[in-house]
Amino acid sequence: MTNFSSTDGSAAPSSASGSEAAPQTGTASTAPTVVWSKPEDERSGSPLLVLLHGHMANEEDLMGILDFLPDEFTVASVRAPVALGAGFTWFPLMQDAAYSVDKVTAAVQDVIDWVDSIKHSHSSVTLLGFSMGMAVASSMMRARPADYAAVVGLSGFVVPTDGSTFFNDSALVAKPVPFFWGRDQEDPVIPADRIEFTHGWLNRHTKLTKVLYAGMYHSINAQELGHVREFLQMVVPGVSRTPLSR
Repeated sequence: MTNFSSTDGSAAPSSASGSEAAPQTGTASTAPTVVWSKPEDERSGSPLLVLLHGHMANEEDLMGILDFLPDEFTVASVRAPVALGAGFTWFPLMQDAAYSVDKVTAAVQDVIDWVDSIKHSHSSVTLLGFSMGMAVASSMMRARPADYAAVVGLSGFVVPTDGSTFFNDSALVAKPVPFFWGRDQEDPVIPADRIEFTHGWLNRHTKLTKVLYAGMYHSINAQELGHVREFLQMVVPGVSRTPLSR
């Protein structure tokens, strides 16, 4: 079983050719830097898959998983807003004194605003987040549940609301979004109490597909990516069930 390791322990074989990095339209303070899997003239009408990397990684970090994803998707990998070390982060770690749910929601809202500016060109929007990126993806879903066809969370977690009105969790109870959650029970990075909270929350609020992997630790492996492919093929409209031929 192959593990793909990178800055944050995520999947990162070499990036797909033909991708381009460019700041998107919007205000200077909120427009993210994005790497695309397809040139602009090939994106219209396709389902969009937004990739959200982990703590101290960057927008190139998850592009190595493209070969495992259904070809119908246009993939956009977004850089987190805060430079930290050799990479970027979405918000302070939850155990840090600087952490607050307001910092989470500010980062999340910026990505939502960017998606709003481009989603008219796509048939649907799906989110995939690794580690802290799963917290961002799940928070985007919680704020605007009707906007997303599905969410994939890999080796990550969901944040508590801490009283914030940003999250529309009641809407998810009424109409849950398909959610794939993959992880290793021996993951040394995500604390047990955060996993317990995440498990309970996902069970109550989403159409959850949960898969455990052995020997993966805090990373992504080929078996998991095969399951992600199958999940996306089942739940996202317009995505065919073509088997992986690479």
